[in-house]
Parts: sequence; C-alpha cells; structure tokens
Amino acid sequence: MDAADIRPVAASSQNQSTADLFLIFVGANVVATTFQVGASLAGSFDMATMLVLIALGSIAGAALVAALAPLGSRLRVPSVIAARPALGITGAGLVAVVLYVSNFAWIALNNVIAASACARAARVWLGPALGAETPWAIALGLLATAVVWRGPRAVAGADRVAVPLMLAVAVLLTLACVRHRSDPSALPQTPMYWARAFDVVIGYQVSWILMFADFSRYTRSARGSAAAVFIALAATSIWMMPLGAVAARTAGTDDPGAMLDAVGLGAAGALLLALATVTTNFVNLYMSSLAWKSLTPRAGDAAVVWSIGAIGTALSALPGVWLEQYTSFMVVLGGILVPVGGVLIAHYYIRPARVDEALIDQMYDAAGPFRGVSRAGISAWAIGALVYFVAVRTEIGGTAPSLISAVVAYAVAAPPRRSPG
Repeated sequence: MDAADIRPVAASSQNQSTADLFLIFVGANVVATTFQVGASLAGSFDMATMLVLIALGSIAGAALVAALAPLGSRLRVPSVIAARPALGITGAGLVAVVLYVSNFAWIALNNVIAASACARAARVWLGPALGAETPWAIALGLLATAVVWRGPRAVAGADRVAVPLMLAVAVLLTLACVRHRSDPSALPQTPMYWARAFDVVIGYQVSWILMFADFSRYTRSARGSAAAVFIALAATSIWMMPLGAVAARTAGTDDPGAMLDAVGLGAAGALLLALATVTTNFVNLYMSSLAWKSLTPRAGDAAVVWSIGAIGTALSALPGVWLEQYTSFMVVLGGILVPVGGVLIAHYYIRPARVDEALIDQMYDAAGPFRGVSRAGISAWAIGALVYFVAVRTEIGGTAPSLISAVVAYAVAAPPRRSPG
C-alpha cells in the first residue's frame, strides 16, 4: 500500500485477507492511548460499573466503525473519497482537514505516553542522563515517520516483528495487573456522569471511523471486513482499557510510567508502549497522507509523510498538555466524528444508491455531480454536532442523540436519489 495513494484499488488487487485486516486493527488498537482511556476513568467509578461502561462503549463504537467498513470493499476507495457522495467534494475536504489535524494530536499523544514509560525505565537501567521524556518522544516520532517514508515493505517488515512482541508483552501486562490489587482510594476522585464516560469510550473507538475504508478497500469480502473490524476494535478495547484502570489505581496516578512501575512491568511495559506507539503512528501517518493527498493530489509523498511526522513529533515536546486534556479530547472527537458516521450510514444504508464504476468515477470528477458542498450532508453533520455538544453536558450523554439526529436530518434533507451515469 502506497501511503499517499488515493486512487481506487483494482478489483483484481483486493487480495488482502480478513485475517490481515483484523491484525491491522488489532495492531492499531493495542496501543498506549487505549490503555490510557481506562486510566482516565479509574478515579470516577467502581470497577464493576467501569467494566460495564467500557464494554458497552467499546461494542457500540466498534459497531459504528464496522458498519462502514464494508464500503471499502464495495467502493475500493479511501474513506475521504467515499465521503464525497454524502458531503460533496468540498465537504469531504473538511473531513480530510479534521483527519489531518486530529492525527497530529494522536501522534503526539502516543509519543508522550510511550516516552513517559521509556524515560522512567531508562533512568533505572541506563542512568539519569537518558531519563528525559522529550528526547524519547521525539525519537519515537521520527522512527515511525522514517519507516513510513521508506514505504509499504518497511512498514510490513516492522509490523511482522512488532505486533507479535506487542501481544506477548500485553499478555504479561494482563498477568501483572491481575496479580496486583488496585486501591480506588489511591486516586483523586473525579465525579463523572456515566453517560460522559460512555461518550469518552465511544469517542475513542469512533476516532477510527475516518479509516473505515482505508484498509478494507484491499479486502474483497464486505461481510468479512465488517466482522474483522468489529472484533478487532471491540476485543482489544475491552481487554486493554480495564488494565489501564487497574494500573492507575495501583499507582495512585495516571502517569503511564508510574502505572507500569506499580504493577512491576517497568522495562517490559516501556517496550510495549514504544512498539505500540510506532505501529499505531504508522496508521496515523497513512491516514493523514491520504487526507492530504485528497486535498492536494500533486503533493510529493516524501513531503507529505515528513511534514505530518515532524509536526506531530514537535507537539510531543508539550507532554503535560496532552495527558491533562485527554478526556476532553475524546469528547470533542466524538462530537465531530459521531455525526459524520451518522451521515454516511444514512447515505449508504438508509437511502442506498447503486454502487458501480460510474459512481466511483464521479467521486473523482471535480466538475461532476458531487462538486462543492452537499447541503444535506453538511447540515446533518452540523445538527448532529450541535446536538452532541448540548447533550454531552446532560445525564443522557451525546452519542445516541447525535447519531440519531444526524441520520434523521440527512434522511429528511437529502434530495431524491438518482442512479449514476
């Protein structure tokens, strides 16, 4: 896969197995930020309540992403292109901008969380001179960027080594957390509506929604794509988030390095977070590259990849900001992305159009029927976002009201569907 190729995949090239697609999403979600979601909720709920919220939020968020994954198999185009019939080419450009900008934050967050653990382990094993967090964050960011820049073969080779190691260390982390008894009173108590916690978990899962077609377009089976994405996202979140909560309660803090030390997994935990950061940033760089090339198709691949990696890495130099605002970031992302999912579901499933080569050609035609902005799509997106940010402050939460309002608004406002061609 070319990191900046936005052209349709030839049907004859849809030879990626559902198992490969499953591993891509597992590798993307067994990551420091998944672990950190559980830590962010640990001071607000008892363990039983938190497990229920994590399970429900993980399943709901994964289901939304998985519902759109078959579109990749059917349309064979990236997500930012598949959004054009619903939002218009200019409207889908707004989605590309959101994806491009938000991935800077994800790259920085991943680097900061992993750097905390790496720096703490380095102070113990290598001495205080190598225990500063910022150099570790920058090194991890540049490493991921360099691998993506070298191309798909380099990424595939790195994943073949990193993903099995990540899973092995994740099992060790699970055993370590099971052995340690957490203490809820060790963390500062931060009251939170259960609905807000639900929105945080869903917001994290839905952050993957803008890659719904980017990888599934290489897989021929639409049903297999949906199943692979759903199981990968739901299972890894239900697995990793509670571990973050246990580690935070054991450590009495949500600092990643201290959490891993508290459960006796300092160096091994640092390895897990470092590998997870690099492999997940492969995905972030890939998604951002597609978004940028959809806006400026003539941009060079190297310039695109290095600009994204450099900006995300530079933002890693502000570690405190990202961890302090993590929960708020999840909520904001949910408010932006949940209604986008609603618009796409309404367009492709509630008012389905025929999918054929003519439709795919029209997606790339700047003077064609999808030029400009779709008033129905943008209005439904705006209504869903507004409903989310109003409802998220209440006890009912923002996710369900936002999704329903976006679906209904688009279904009502969209013009009658005509067959392409």
